[in-house]
Amino acid sequence: MRTAHVAVYDTFADWEPGYVTAQINRGLWQREPGSWRVVTVGPSREPVTSMGGLRVLPDLALDELAPADSALLLLPGSDTWVTGELAAFGRKAREFLDAGVPVAAICGATFGLAREGLLDDRDHTSNAAEFLAASGYSGAARYVAEPAVCDGDLITASGTKPVEFARAIAARLDLYEPRVLDAWYDLYGHNDAAGFYALADYESRR
Repeated sequence: MRTAHVAVYDTFADWEPGYVTAQINRGLWQREPGSWRVVTVGPSREPVTSMGGLRVLPDLALDELAPADSALLLLPGSDTWVTGELAAFGRKAREFLDAGVPVAAICGATFGLAREGLLDDRDHTSNAAEFLAASGYSGAARYVAEPAVCDGDLITASGTKPVEFARAIAARLDLYEPRVLDAWYDLYGHNDAAGFYALADYESRR
């Protein structure tokens, strides 16, 4: 079973990873249903509270996490990325990328990766170019004004585009057949009922 590790910390933006975690955990339309699981990783194993007030008990502490045990590290946004409190997660992201394991960062997490120097030589996006510029990073020339960007093992996204973030992750991890991913995005990205019927038809034929 492959594991997607999702970082959780006080004030993490709980809506940002929701589309990803639901699809990984449910596995309804995946190529190999039941072959993935979601595991949460906190600064420690002590409970954290999301921006929306959800209390989460992490499965692992950050210092217990190794790239060899993971297929993805997902980093949600939080204001504490900007204040530097989550720098240890940025360093862990470097470990993952150095090991060839994908990292997905959205919203404020992109600021932390910029500060860590991980966006200097990779195409990336964020909430706005000006937002990342405040980190003092050297990668402004690689900024792409798109909802989500994938460059090799790094996926970045704007905090207002969690559906596009999920789509980019699903594509990078090869969770769905292309036609299934297209149907999923028609439904969740465009509110197109045709996507729902296409997914239902696919499920009925499995």
